[in-house]
Formats: sequence, structure tokens, C-alpha cells
Amino acid sequence: MKPVYTLADLQAWETVTADQQPPLRLAVIGDPVAHSASPPMHNAALAACSLDLRYCRLHIRPDELPTALRLLPEKGFRGINCTIPHKASVLAAVDEADEGASRAGGVNTVVVGEDKRLRGFSTDGPGLARAVREQFGIELSEVRVLILGAGGGAGRAVAMQCAASGAKRLTLVNRSIEKLQPLHDALVAIYLRDLLVVAPWEDAALAEALDTSDLVVNCSALGMQPGDASPIPAALLSRRHLIYDTIYTAGQTPLMLAAEAASARSANGLSMLLHQGALSFEIWFQRPAPIEVMRAALVAHAQARSA
Repeated sequence: MKPVYTLADLQAWETVTADQQPPLRLAVIGDPVAHSASPPMHNAALAACSLDLRYCRLHIRPDELPTALRLLPEKGFRGINCTIPHKASVLAAVDEADEGASRAGGVNTVVVGEDKRLRGFSTDGPGLARAVREQFGIELSEVRVLILGAGGGAGRAVAMQCAASGAKRLTLVNRSIEKLQPLHDALVAIYLRDLLVVAPWEDAALAEALDTSDLVVNCSALGMQPGDASPIPAALLSRRHLIYDTIYTAGQTPLMLAAEAASARSANGLSMLLHQGALSFEIWFQRPAPIEVMRAALVAHAQARSA
């Protein structure tokens, strides 16, 4: 199996993958996509469940997306996952989308039906809810949540999940406040306006917002690149805060190190990726996902990349 396939490969799928057994019938599409940890996680699950298909990476550029989606039924695909920058575009392109995807404003899981129709789902928000439950032993309904970097796609999915779960308070923080207006408008349709706060990303406002927050979810990309600073200074955190950084890595992110300095509990995005993937598996196959098999494969992949 190639590390990454392209649209040209997809167009000649029967020839390009003729030597692949089991056949490649699931994929993650993105631009870029070579970094994705989904293939080792899903291929471990498929093997554990004796399912006769495999999962690969498809590098699809935005202008190639309509063609790629049309080809999926023709090439025998069972489904796909979608990552940056395709989630919103796939939502607009699928034949059907569930309520969770519509609220999240994007699709990260597609089922290719026997009728050739594409059905879209979002496991981003539910994946976070499961991860927070696993890492901290709490439900989103039990805490006041601050979402850092709420203006992006991941931030919207997390915010909508928190609102739908009945979080006690929801604070949206973003570099550009203007970008939060569409999300704010969508949230007030399902959440109490009095419990919703919008705050600028600067220390004084952040300190005030943290005083009335229990769980902090970082949905920004800050901390992903070597040399990045923590998106929140350690001095603004306290030991009562629970810090969830959606960046997935084998080690600690800068935000997790800041949390450690403040004696606060923290976790990175590996568990969210795991539970998003498990939910996708359950949507595709209508059976429980082998969580521990998937976890072991995901951890091994992350450790190998960081070695």
C-alpha cells in the first residue's frame, strides 16, 4: 500500500490497487493528509474484526473534491473520513447529512450506500465528549467550558457539542471576534443566550474567562509546530482547571506543559482521535469498535513519529 494516493490514482483505482489484498475500500481524504494517523488505527480494527478491506490516505486538493466524491461509489468504497480543509465542502456535497453534521458545519465521516448515495456524519463533537469522559471522568453537562480557537471548524464542532450536551456555561475565545458571529448565531438557537460568552484572545479577558471556566479545550493550531508557545500562559491557569488540547501527539503539548506548571490535569488529542475513529467505525459497520486495539495502534504510530 502506498503511503498516500492521489486523484489520478483514484481514477485508475482498479489498476493502481490491483495487487492490494484485502482491497482498499476506506480512506481519509485531506490536503495535506500524509500525517494522518487514521490508517494504522483503522487497519488494526479491520484486522481484529476479520473485515476483508483496508483503509488508506487520499490526498485530494479542494478543486479535486467534487470529482473524488463522485468516484467513490464507482470504485467500490465503503466510506471515507474527511479532514482539513474538506469538512464543510463535503457537508455541502453529500446527498444526506445527519443533524450532528449540520450543526457542526462539517462532515468527517461519509458512508457510501449500496444505492450510491453519500451520507454524511460528524463524529468530532461526540468524540470529544467521549474523550473528556475517559480522561477526566466528567460529562460536558457538568462543567463550564472555555473553547480556545473557537472560530475554526474544530471549534464549531466542539462548541455545538457542548451546547447540545447542556454545558453549564460556554465561553468562546478567538483571535478574530468577528469570525465567531456565525457560530454565536447558531448556538443561540439551541443554547441559553445568558450562558454564552464571547471573549477576545488577550490576557486580561482570558484571565476573566478562566475564572468562570472549569474545562478548557484548545481547538487552535498553536502548539502544533516546534517552538510554539503555550496558547495560555501557565500563570493564568490553576490546579482546578481541566485542560484538553485537541492537538494529538505522543507527548505533551506546550499547553499541557503550562497545565503541569499550574498543577492542572491535562490530556492531548489522541483520545479524541481514537473516539472519533471508533464512532466512524460504528457508523460504517453497525457494530462496536475494538477500542483497545485501535488505541494500541494509535499510540504506537504516534510514538514512532516522535522517535
